[in-house]
This record gives sequence, C-alpha cells and structure tokens, in this order.
Amino acid sequence: QVQLVESGGGLVQPGGSLRLSCAASGSIFSINAMGWYRQAPGKERELVASITSDGRTNYSDSMKGRFTISRDNAKNTVYLQMNSLKPDDTAVYYCNAEIRTSSWLSRYLEVWGQGTQVTVSS
Repeated sequence: QVQLVESGGGLVQPGGSLRLSCAASGSIFSINAMGWYRQAPGKERELVASITSDGRTNYSDSMKGRFTISRDNAKNTVYLQMNSLKPDDTAVYYCNAEIRTSSWLSRYLEVWGQGTQVTVSS
C-alpha cells in the first residue's frame, strides 16, 4: 500500500505565497517523477509542474516564474512553492508520483494524493 499525503493549502490574499508539501509513504522501493496538478471548478485537471528523480523540472507556461517545484528524495517528499498568487490559481491541488513498490517489480504505479484546496481571494 502506497499513499501520498498533501498539506499546506489554505486561503491566501492575491499576491501572497503558499508552500505545498506532499509526502509518499508505504511500500516504496523507488520514486520516478513527482508532480503537481490542479483542478478548478468546472475545468479539467491540468499539470502545474513536475520533477524527475534527478531534479529536472517542467512547468506549465502560466506558472513559470511564479511557482517552484522541488523534492527531497531522502524524505520521499515533493514541494511546490507558489508566489504572486492570483485568484485564477484557486483550485484543488493534487500530488502525483510514479512509484516502484518492490525491487522485483519493474513497473511504476501512478499514485495520486487526495488533494488540497488553495483559495486566492481578498
């Protein structure tokens, strides 16, 4: 059993900052890519940012320069630092990871967190 637990969401004023965390736990042999997605009401889930196990990052164009993804491989944790937040950033933010659960299993499972609400409003 593997799970991802997000934390750090909440209510913030426009222009403010939040830092999201997502910790993986359970039967983990290795983790490949980790990432953050978001889903606003009435919209499809979209990629925010992703990071490989060796630290290569990818960002959605609308988040470049405002958001920073990082990870701590020793803690199986990925972070999302969000600055200069706008009302359009309001959404449920989901953590995603590709997890290999055993040395004798070659495939990676795609695991999702339960989501954390981020609301940007004055």
